Amino acid sequence: MLSRSPALVPVTLALPKGRILGEALPLLVRAGIHPDPALGDESGRALRFSTSRPGLDIIRVRSFDAATFVAFGAAAIGIVGNDVVAEFGYSELYVPLDLGIGRCRLSLAGPADAGFDLESPSHVRVATKYPALTKAWFATHGIQAECVKLNGAMELAPAMGLAPLIVDLVSSGRTLEANGLVEHAVILEVTSRLVVNRVAMKTNPAVAALIRDMAAALPAPAAAQAA
Repeated sequence: MLSRSPALVPVTLALPKGRILGEALPLLVRAGIHPDPALGDESGRALRFSTSRPGLDIIRVRSFDAATFVAFGAAAIGIVGNDVVAEFGYSELYVPLDLGIGRCRLSLAGPADAGFDLESPSHVRVATKYPALTKAWFATHGIQAECVKLNGAMELAPAMGLAPLIVDLVSSGRTLEANGLVEHAVILEVTSRLVVNRVAMKTNPAVAALIRDMAAALPAPAAAQAA
């Protein structure tokens, strides 16, 4: 009697919108994964897309949500900045690869005409999307941080009197400069990571195969480090 091949367990890959998506697409192609071209059209309303790889589809979500989809098992695997990984601290996430894309930094910034001395205050108010990372960083300097949670337009906070300081992602620094702000300190260097749901990693062989293909698609030094 012939034995049956094990059934293919579908895998969902969560990708963030925006810059990381654009940088991730060539990496997927090098890994032999060709998504539906509509994935790259962020003006479209579709959020789920097929790929050339049997059993693999992709969802396009907000960067913070990608980590949540994977941590709770709605997606088996995803691409997420290490800023998001550190902010949430999900124990359900396994992080096997630094993909080396989406490079930027999480920085403390404030008005150019107002300096900031870590030795002076015992309490500060900070506008940020990253309250956990912000509080932890200030705590290492003996400062209590009161965080005002914002999801965008962070640079307006000092000028509008909401908070004298911000913690936000910085790439070129031009947005800070355009709003009269300067960087005071870098809290975290950021790159995008491949994140995997730990249960899916153990129970679905297709997930491990996808990790291997993504590792092989990385430039040689990064791939060697991942191995």
